[in-house]
Amino acid sequence: MRERGAQDPTRRGAEGQATKGGREPAAVRFRATVEYDGTDFAGFQIQRSGTRTVQGELETALARLGDGARHVVEGAGRTDAGVHALGQVIAFTFTGRQTAPQLETAINGLLPPDVAVRDVRRAVSGFNPRRAARYREYRYTIWNGPHSPLRERYALGVRVPLDAAAMERAGQAFAGRHDFSAVGTVVGDRSPVRTVHLVRVRRQGSLVTIDVRANAFLRGMVRRIVAVLLDVGRGMVNEQQVREALAARTPARNGASAPARGLCLRRVVLGRRDGMDELNDGDD
Repeated sequence: MRERGAQDPTRRGAEGQATKGGREPAAVRFRATVEYDGTDFAGFQIQRSGTRTVQGELETALARLGDGARHVVEGAGRTDAGVHALGQVIAFTFTGRQTAPQLETAINGLLPPDVAVRDVRRAVSGFNPRRAARYREYRYTIWNGPHSPLRERYALGVRVPLDAAAMERAGQAFAGRHDFSAVGTVVGDRSPVRTVHLVRVRRQGSLVTIDVRANAFLRGMVRRIVAVLLDVGRGMVNEQQVREALAARTPARNGASAPARGLCLRRVVLGRRDGMDELNDGDD
């Protein structure tokens, strides 16, 4: 069955279409955006049996919709345990007669309350969101005020007043193409070089946000950058010391990492990017 809106480029070159005359439908490649509350997950990527992951929940829903077989779900970012997402991008291949909107409704009907998909659409054959991502953008949220149980479910509570302006200035040390060994874990023999497009620190009342945008990240990189900037905000280190720590290529601040609950994958932008050798090691 051919969907409407065939002019959408993401729908060209699909792996197949439902056939006519009662024959079995062909396998079709789909992409979608996923939102999840990472609090009760051990991360995005599927792990050992019995461990709850976002990928596992998505694949369970797809198996129930299909013939019970596994439909592998690929993600643009492998968020760590406790990390949230508003704009994770996934891809999967599914055999069925549902249109993309019907499939979206069916998947959401089988997912738990802390995961949802939206914008399900056909994709080109072989589409891989991890390799197709032009850049990824994360936001770390800090509640710099009195203890607030609700706010601090998705934010780090910090009671000491933070100097957000100093954090903003020091954050520029991470912008550009660098060896980020000081604030991330290198997987295997991959390069530690990544390109950070943006580090932005903003305060609105008691709410402090740190946005980091890059073509790819080393494992744990965003939360370790945040840990360094928190020390800047507390007056423990200055901008020059941050630059020196990054250049040293040894674990900055003894490898300190900010808690996962404040981090959210806000969006993944697809398209041609620089540094094609710089794949995301996930996360974050």
